[in-house]
Amino acid sequence: MTEPDFARGDRGKGGFSDYAGQLVPRSTRVRIRLAGSDPHQEAIAALAGEGELETAFARRSREAEAADAPIEVRLFAGGRVSPPVGWVPRGLESVVDEAFGRLEDAGRRPRIPARVTRSGRRYRVELLIGLTRI
Repeated sequence: MTEPDFARGDRGKGGFSDYAGQLVPRSTRVRIRLAGSDPHQEAIAALAGEGELETAFARRSREAEAADAPIEVRLFAGGRVSPPVGWVPRGLESVVDEAFGRLEDAGRRPRIPARVTRSGRRYRVELLIGLTRI
């Protein structure tokens, strides 16, 4: 899979300083802003009024992890799966994989809560990764 190339203002946001130990978020307020959301503004705008949003993808396979494949994100909203809304920012794939592992180990659904925000005229999707603390 070819790695996507994102515009300067669309590279997402998040950093390892927000995590401790085995990539556990330091607080429930930790967020990851998705990269590559500019081409998906129409789909994201449609999700802006939805209630609960959750990720609609699973942990990467061993093959995808070994190839360091980027993670495309879709969301569950109102009982349906959205079109793609962005990508996990490069370098933070392991944080998302660990969150899925924590959720599965705790017997919870492996879905990360998300929300749509507005940044200027653009919509952005944030993964509420801090809520995966267990």
